Amino acid sequence: MTSSEPAAVLRGLQPGVRVVVRYRIEGGLTDALGTLSSIGAGECTVSTRRGDVVIPYPLVTAAKTVPPAPPRRAARTRPL
Repeated sequence: MTSSEPAAVLRGLQPGVRVVVRYRIEGGLTDALGTLSSIGAGECTVSTRRGDVVIPYPLVTAAKTVPPAPPRRAARTRPL
């Protein structure tokens, strides 16, 4: 697999798809899990729970679509 293949996967997707993207950061790798919100010529943006993450394509090492997030569980209540 060449380094351009994961970026090509991202470029071929439509915004609104849920993705996980692994990319290089200083000191290693990290993942962004969320909704692909924009696809540009040199970077993409993934909307995560912590906010938007702008990822330049040359830093992407892996990318794939993932199923929708499971529904959040209701808060537990303690018996009285």
